[in-house]
Amino acid sequence: MKKTLSLALAAALMLSMLAACGGDTGSSAAPASEPQTSAQVSDAPTSESGAEPDPIAINFPTATSGGALYAVGAAITNLWDTEISYVSASSQASNGGIDNLNQVSEGEAQVSIAISSNCYQCLNGTDSFEGYAYGDLKVIAGLYFNPNQVVVTEKSGITDLVGVKGKRFAVAAAGSSVEGECMNHFTAAGLNYPDDINCEYIAFTDAADMLQNGTIDGAWIMSGAPAAAVTQACTSGCKVLSISSEVISALQAEYPWYAPFTIPAGTYPNQNEDVQTSAIKMVMFCRGDLSEQAVYDLTKTFWENIDKLGEAQANLKGLTPEEAVKDIANLPLHPGAEKYYKEIGVL
Repeated sequence: MKKTLSLALAAALMLSMLAACGGDTGSSAAPASEPQTSAQVSDAPTSESGAEPDPIAINFPTATSGGALYAVGAAITNLWDTEISYVSASSQASNGGIDNLNQVSEGEAQVSIAISSNCYQCLNGTDSFEGYAYGDLKVIAGLYFNPNQVVVTEKSGITDLVGVKGKRFAVAAAGSSVEGECMNHFTAAGLNYPDDINCEYIAFTDAADMLQNGTIDGAWIMSGAPAAAVTQACTSGCKVLSISSEVISALQAEYPWYAPFTIPAGTYPNQNEDVQTSAIKMVMFCRGDLSEQAVYDLTKTFWENIDKLGEAQANLKGLTPEEAVKDIANLPLHPGAEKYYKEIGVL
């Protein structure tokens, strides 16, 4: 549609130039151009004044190129780029949620995804964002839950979070959102983090290999289930721990973003029972200075094509607008997104 629209505009410009120069603009040309332009722009998003909004570029950082979030971002930006005539959208690899928030805060990106806890911290200037609050962060939609998955070897003898004390345990990169999950959960379980644990600061892909060969006792993996790294570990004598209701309740009392989550039996090899854990919702957020019209169109297009997105990306399958405004740590919606949710009766 963008190409045909450009051709129509070029044709109209040529006709006006011919008229100015006294060229032939007789009846043979005019009827062809008028219906063409009208038909081509009739389904394009328009502002309240009736004119199509000015073109905008959406830069959408995601995560490492091998992760699920990278593919999710690619699917969403491809949809926007294809369906919204005035939007040019593209996704890029990044270092994940905290990096995504920094890029949006600094204006290097306009839209991205992170867990709601990191969004809350960015908005309020706490934890990793102390002194670097971005008070104009806004939400487009809450997406899917990102469960915490604590994987341990059978030979380690670990049966709960307290049992990790003194063990070699992979907590992801220092200062990452995953390490923050380790700190919150082990503290809630009564451990002194990190002193009580022999921490390994390694990525989850490396942790899966080390679990497989037994060089570490456990690892914290935060990802949609099933996660390839967890599947790899569970084929080699590892298991996923349950997190007790007491620990989850302690977390919820202090932090507004946690929810209980069940990993159904059979999700992983040799997993014969449901596993209870905690989860945080992934949130699609944006800069507050994006126009209301633009974010309205981004939101509307996303939800009107959610079935197609779900077919392309399992993490987006089954999402609903009704759930999109829940469990998002009381983060503020962008006015454009809010307008759409009110329009369809969700708010």
